[in-house]
Order: sequence, then C-alpha cells, then structure tokens
Amino acid sequence: MQPSVKNFTLMLRSDYPGQLCSIAKSLEVIGERWSLLIVRDILNGNRRFGEIQQSLGIARNVLSGRLQGLVDEDILERRAYQESPPRHEYFLTQKGLDLWPALIALMHWGDRYSAGPDGPPRLILHKQCGGEVSDRGICERCGEVLNARDARQVPGPGWEAAVSATLPVAGELG
Repeated sequence: MQPSVKNFTLMLRSDYPGQLCSIAKSLEVIGERWSLLIVRDILNGNRRFGEIQQSLGIARNVLSGRLQGLVDEDILERRAYQESPPRHEYFLTQKGLDLWPALIALMHWGDRYSAGPDGPPRLILHKQCGGEVSDRGICERCGEVLNARDARQVPGPGWEAAVSATLPVAGELG
C-alpha cells in the first residue's frame, strides 16, 4: 500500500501579533508582495487597471484585491474616468505619497546589491535640475531634499540588459 500524500496550501498570516513595532504595523498594510510595486507603478504614471496589470503581469483578481486593499487603507484614491462601463484611475493619497522615501531607499538598496554589471535598470532624477536622487531622497546635483512630485524615473544604464534578460530567446518562442 502506498503512503497517502495530502495537498495543502500554507496560508501566510498578514499580521504580526505581539509585535509592538511600527515596522510590523507598516508591513500589515504594505508588506504584501505586490503592494509596493503597485505604488511604484502609480508613481510612474500607470494609473489605470489595465496599465498596472500589463506592467506587473499580475493576475487580474489579485490586482483587484490589492488595489481595493490600498484604497481601504487610504494609500490610494479611486476616481472614475468613464461611466459606461465604469472605469477608474488610481491616485496616491498623501499617505501613499509618503511611501516615496521608503521606495527610493529600497530601490537604491536593490541597486547596490542586485544590479547587473551594466548598472541599475532605473534612475530617479530631480525634475528641476536633472540630478540623480540619492537613497536619502536628496538631489546629488543641487542638494535639494525632494519629495515624490519633485522626481521622475528614467531608464538607467542597466535598462537594456535587464530588458534583454526578460525577453525570450528566438529559439524559445512557441
């Protein structure tokens, strides 16, 4: 007789009981694996469901749930742009915009430890003077302390290599 194998799904908790810490509380709100990427995409101008879904490659039902959660937490605001059928755009609230320094710090950390040999795939530049933004949100050219509205994302020196690495090789196509 063969042993029985039972399939089960491990549900990860989304809370951290007993952790008297603002980091744990923050992770309860934005620690889900897609949340910060959704915020990043909206910061970069992808405000419509289809744009976000295409950019991230996330399942529609998962994206719908994450967007609703971010709206419920007052990180995003949903605004109608079409009535029939109903369509919405998503905008960051002040609470959402306040995540920008954390995103910049995480991006620079990833660039420091994960960027390929060509460099980081994306750069953040000061809109006013064009200087690169440091991991502390300071323009490296003019020294101004910036916020999300003062900066823009552009392809970095590692962009082409990163894009090439994600495309299928000709022999691998269907």
